[in-house]
Amino acid sequence: MSRTAPARNRSASLQLVNGFSLEMTGKDVPALLEAKDRIPEGTRINVTFLGNEDLEMRVAAAKAVRDSGFVPVPHVSARRLASQAQLEEFLGRLQEVGASEHIFAVGGDPATPEGPYEDSLSVIESGILPRYGVKEVGIGGYPEGHPDIPKPVLASALEDKAAALKQQGLGAVVITQFAFDIDPVVAWIDAVRSRGIDAPVRVGTPGPAGIKRLLGFARRFGVGANAMIVKKYGFSLTNLMGDAGPDRFVDDLAAALAAPRQGGPAQESEAERLSGVGLHFYTFGGLGATADWVRSFTAERS
Repeated sequence: MSRTAPARNRSASLQLVNGFSLEMTGKDVPALLEAKDRIPEGTRINVTFLGNEDLEMRVAAAKAVRDSGFVPVPHVSARRLASQAQLEEFLGRLQEVGASEHIFAVGGDPATPEGPYEDSLSVIESGILPRYGVKEVGIGGYPEGHPDIPKPVLASALEDKAAALKQQGLGAVVITQFAFDIDPVVAWIDAVRSRGIDAPVRVGTPGPAGIKRLLGFARRFGVGANAMIVKKYGFSLTNLMGDAGPDRFVDDLAAALAAPRQGGPAQESEAERLSGVGLHFYTFGGLGATADWVRSFTAERS
């Protein structure tokens, strides 16, 4: 069911953006060092596992995140791992530089696994992660679905991963693909909670970037980008020049999450309704640009 875009709720927006996380690649270390004084200390920064980056680059990026005063969250791409030995080498190197406590386990792009791990669940169920100091594992969420995986399969996989992590005594956090429309995001969070998954959810949010670049990533990941949705987000498909930031998306999402739910606890406060949900920024326009946007957004609503 579609929701009317809520009126701005400053306190809800501030709570939602507080404690945000970021994403970078191994090649972004210079950008990280340039922007580090504009990023809050202790911020979680995910380090992707790209096919064109090697072990040394990934480990060096995770170390740079930690050395800069942030919390590294290296990605482990299951289908890109050629062997158990390669997984253990990566985790061991991360542990050596103090970057193995938090990881993000993802299936990865290759259609055919390069080794024994078909998906992120197989990495989790291997039992290897705790041996290398892993304490919390991020798992993927797809409010708008996945172009290659049916929604029932996605829902079942999320439940299985959350259960496997709980069984091993590992923490879990769900990081979603980015979206332009709050409606599927809010409905998806409600559905996840109704299935008993209480892990924190970080909603994937595009950082400020050029409109053409945003749409390019949207097409790549199967994210809805029709005229109605992008207009609600804040730009038009008839004018692709310039940049776009997530101001309207974050304000509307915060207000929707803070609003009382039908059938929810009568005495639940706004803060309690927002509890357990945060933002994860995909920094398409750069770490510095995203950090600057957060500072400006926060100042305008304080």
